Amino acid sequence: MDMIQRSKISLSLVRYLCLDEADRMLDMGFERDMRSIVMGKDLPPSRQTLMFSATFPKEIQKLAQDFLNKYVMLEVGKVGKRKNITQIVKFVADVDKKQKLLREIQNTPQDQLILVFVDKKKTAEAICWFLQKNSFSALSIHGDRNQTEREEALASFKSGETRILVATDVAARGLDIENVGHVINFDLPNFIEDYIHRIGRTGRVDRVGLATSFFNINNKKIARDLAKLLRSNNQPVPGWLQQPSMLKAESNQPIGPQPL
Repeated sequence: MDMIQRSKISLSLVRYLCLDEADRMLDMGFERDMRSIVMGKDLPPSRQTLMFSATFPKEIQKLAQDFLNKYVMLEVGKVGKRKNITQIVKFVADVDKKQKLLREIQNTPQDQLILVFVDKKKTAEAICWFLQKNSFSALSIHGDRNQTEREEALASFKSGETRILVATDVAARGLDIENVGHVINFDLPNFIEDYIHRIGRTGRVDRVGLATSFFNINNKKIARDLAKLLRSNNQPVPGWLQQPSMLKAESNQPIGPQPL
């Protein structure tokens, strides 16, 4: 936008406009800028527009229609269908998460990389420090890291020099790292689309992968969609996940079934 406004570049010769992770581009506050570019006078109306994403919620599909003319939607497979990823959901109270994380890491084969997702930047820093303190090779990546720091962390992770990468959703899309054997959702996201993208960082190109998620009362918003997705992938669905009302907020423990 800045370069267009300063007349440093022109879009007048553009023949193909490709939006990768299009649902996120239209949903993260970029819609206004996207409209300015796509519907601007400089971009030829004769260009072909293509949008790509592993998830495309219906509300975003409707929004995308404004950018397309006589569009065709192509679906490859079924959204969220990942037979090569074993998905495990465990009930873990917040106070127990760190110790459970250590156990999951210890149970992961040494030759596999581990990607740990958290919901906040400060949590990423705290968990990274906690893992380093426990003698694990770990780095963090989040929105407060500048581009150089992000690239250095990713390079170290890809090479295997750093075995564990602690990340916010900044790393949930677009990363194709070959040997990520285990994705751990230390904090679950609020929306099932984000969960799908996160677990998709493992099991790449028909390799097998493991996704472990820590669930508690703070995640009731995603419970129904998560249970539905697990069933569609023939994964075990804990009884308490199918009945989130069984989770008692006051005690931060489930009524009936014991935490896994």
